[in-house]
Amino acid sequence: MTLRVARSALATLHAHAEEGFPHEVVGILAGSRTTWQVSEVAALRNERADSAHNRYQVSGLLLMRAEQALEARGLEIVGYYHSHPDHPAQYSDFDRDHALPNMSYVIVSVLGGAAADTMSWRLTDDRSRMDPEAVELIDG
Repeated sequence: MTLRVARSALATLHAHAEEGFPHEVVGILAGSRTTWQVSEVAALRNERADSAHNRYQVSGLLLMRAEQALEARGLEIVGYYHSHPDHPAQYSDFDRDHALPNMSYVIVSVLGGAAADTMSWRLTDDRSRMDPEAVELIDG
């Protein structure tokens, strides 16, 4: 599977990750699940009071409201993103344990305040690992 991401959406995601540094940021990938295309991202607020540099937390109510607002505009939830400040764009056991099937999980590595690497991951059916997912940048 290939995740197709609009250049403008990736630029917004990177800006969010850089603005949030040195803390993790989190958000939603929205677009079309039919074409597995991300046309926009929706930033969420990391509500984690402790360990915000290496964990994120979003209340279920805020997440639901953000997803409903995107869906009301005709967008589908393709997946989620978060940043890893001064750490590789590799998923952690925590990331895998909290992942949902059939979703894309984009992780951006932010080194010294600048987006350095972006990777997408998908949970395997047996939940034992996340496989890398190709990312294709598209105009739009």
